[in-house]
Amino acid sequence: MLTVSSLLVPTDFSENAGKALALAKEIARGTKATLHIMHIVEPVVYPADWSYAQVGFADIEQELQDNATKELEKLSAALKAEGFAVETSVRRGRASDEICTYAQEHSISIIAIGTHGRSGFEHFLFGSTTERVLRKAPCPVLSVRLDS
Repeated sequence: MLTVSSLLVPTDFSENAGKALALAKEIARGTKATLHIMHIVEPVVYPADWSYAQVGFADIEQELQDNATKELEKLSAALKAEGFAVETSVRRGRASDEICTYAQEHSISIIAIGTHGRSGFEHFLFGSTTERVLRKAPCPVLSVRLDS
């Protein structure tokens, strides 16, 4: 039998991620599990011939990380006010890899992740973070669609 002591909810602060968090909260409420909320800042991709030297991409990534940290602090405070145990993390890297690594490092019971439901050419081009997490995760994954 699966004992649920922790749930990982990766967030990009979208409506889809919010729906995954809502479901994770329901599970956590019944099991007294800790909610781990994380955001991943993926590397900024830019053309090799980028000529705007005054724009530092490390600065952009740092600003994204700082903004995510602030948003997670607000979200954490709201969840704690509802009585949940919460841990937050902001990491840099490929989202699917960071999610799976975090789940392994923290012995996460379940990953609850929203999916954007891309299809066709867009899915072929960008792939799916949720799909990669489903394939690599060290624990069960609850994939949540916005329209479900």
